[in-house]
Amino acid sequence: MKKYFYVITVQYLGYRFHGWQKQPHVKTLHLMVDRTLNYILEGKRFKSLSSGRTDAMVSAECAAFELFLSEPIDDEIAFLQLFNYNLPQDIRALSIREVDAKFNIIQNSKIKEYLYLFTYGEKCHPFCAPIMTTILDDLDIELMQQGAKLFCGKNYLWSYCYKPTESGIYTRNILQCELIENDIYTANYFPEKSYILRVKGKGFMRNQIRLMMGTLIDLGKHKLTLQDVKDSLVPESRIKMDYIAPASGLILNSVEFE
Repeated sequence: MKKYFYVITVQYLGYRFHGWQKQPHVKTLHLMVDRTLNYILEGKRFKSLSSGRTDAMVSAECAAFELFLSEPIDDEIAFLQLFNYNLPQDIRALSIREVDAKFNIIQNSKIKEYLYLFTYGEKCHPFCAPIMTTILDDLDIELMQQGAKLFCGKNYLWSYCYKPTESGIYTRNILQCELIENDIYTANYFPEKSYILRVKGKGFMRNQIRLMMGTLIDLGKHKLTLQDVKDSLVPESRIKMDYIAPASGLILNSVEFE
């Protein structure tokens, strides 16, 4: 039987979801996407597979999943409109394109970019909570910026993997890691200044970005030094970085495909 393959990009606010992956007895993004697809496809057989999983409360500007069908979509624009009409308001489909059977949503995922949005020093408006982390202590932003640069390039990242195993591959290449002032997200209830950690790479381990961000926060509080960060990145390092920054500040910004 002939099969048809499509890549659909979506964006979502992850604050009320228990991550992407389906889990028993909780509301997840994959569950809501599949429920909507089942409704608009009127019970026809389908399968959906994501390019990667996001954790509970993590949001996405542009994520992607592959849709496998036994019948073609005749009008992709109309399908996208119908999909959006029936999705919850905190999930939006952005695009759809047909691909061939050789395409693999996981293996063809080339570069992912994550943003981590945060501020510090004062209690923020509650409306900030879904996408911005607030650190009430003072932070040394300049020192954190220096620390962020240390992650760039090929490093040993055992310290930045949640529950690492002896068989894992921990030498990873981070293409970009910088801490900048936020000029992307704005709202009249936002604090006067906020900041973004921008990280780009081929792939990331579980909680890697949040562990990196947690380390930078501890660096900004002067609980760690630049040398501590450097030492955590050398081959076979077993330094335990255990502060996982809150999930709600993390945003999957983009996924590029080969």
